[in-house]
Amino acid sequence: MSTATNRIDKWLWYARFFKSRTLAAKMVADGHVRVNCERVTKTHGAIRAGDVLTFPQGRDIRVVKVVDLGSRRGPATEAVGLYEDLTPPEEKVATQAREPAVAQREPGSGRPTKAERRARDHFINHNEAL
Repeated sequence: MSTATNRIDKWLWYARFFKSRTLAAKMVADGHVRVNCERVTKTHGAIRAGDVLTFPQGRDIRVVKVVDLGSRRGPATEAVGLYEDLTPPEEKVATQAREPAVAQREPGSGRPTKAERRARDHFINHNEAL
């Protein structure tokens, strides 16, 4: 077995789970990342091929197995080869079934007019008072 290692924050950045290495380091330092079920708080912690990482990404919890350590932050097609996604399928379906975070408008309806905004605000304020 290979004894090659890489820093956790670097690998998370290489694998494109986080936009910047700083964000990856912050997640690790805040204790949100687990390596083989053990909570890690040191960004310089070493990971090896075969380790399983568990961490939040947005609203989801990701579970990935490290396949390769990588040597650079390459294109997304290269980054996908660094890990194997172990996230349970039922969680993926539940994530897709969530309602959108923003209110939906009818296509082509455009922005509300000032009168419509005032009517909406009046409605909301009136209902909060009840």
